[in-house]
Amino acid sequence: MVVFEKPKSLTDAPLHYCPGCTHGIIHRLVAEVIDELGIEGKTIGVAPVGCSVMAYDYFTCDFVQAPHGRAPAVATGVKRADPENHIVFTYQGDGDLAAIGTAETVHAAARRENITVIFVNNAIYGMTGGQMAPTTLPGQVTQTSPYGRDVETVGYPVKVCELLSNVDGAAYLERVAVNSVPNIKKAKAAIKKAFQNQIDGKGFSLVEVVSTCPTNWGMTPEKALKWLEENMLSYYPLGVYKDIYAEEAK
Repeated sequence: MVVFEKPKSLTDAPLHYCPGCTHGIIHRLVAEVIDELGIEGKTIGVAPVGCSVMAYDYFTCDFVQAPHGRAPAVATGVKRADPENHIVFTYQGDGDLAAIGTAETVHAAARRENITVIFVNNAIYGMTGGQMAPTTLPGQVTQTSPYGRDVETVGYPVKVCELLSNVDGAAYLERVAVNSVPNIKKAKAAIKKAFQNQIDGKGFSLVEVVSTCPTNWGMTPEKALKWLEENMLSYYPLGVYKDIYAEEAK
């Protein structure tokens, strides 16, 4: 009999995230994958600044804290220090990965560092009060774009998977969402593949998870999920953006 229970790779600490935040779902998926692959004792997470800053409280594996945006650089050092015995992943938000950490992300991919990146895209700076992020949609209202994002003055959103798909060193890029049961299942499969790629030495893998931020969007959790479906998924289409080993197998 299959029993639904908390993954062993999650601690008993209550999550600090806001009601309706999808970080909890993503945490669980990562923990389930770590359990299923049997790599808890070898896994090291890297958490930068942002809503994920306290991720070390929630996972039972080792964790390293990184300066804002520098998680891929820190993960590179950790992985290269003992590549045979370390499974290293970063857990980053869009304000971190796609803003101050853009260079670290692009160059880690260019070097085909054998790490796994979990990228949570909720189109806003969540921890610091809801400012406009690099992924904020055109016309989207935030604390620093009260009349909506004006692309004529601040430019267009950064589409991370599309950007990295042009980097030769990137091995696997997929964009998923956790707004429905079918999408959650697909998200877990993508995260598992990204970890398995690292185990198999295939190189840089990134999974972008399109997510909600009900508090800073000023919505109920239910309305936030609907807004994501009606607005974010058309601008950030789900799917595999690069999988060099699948392409080679054709």
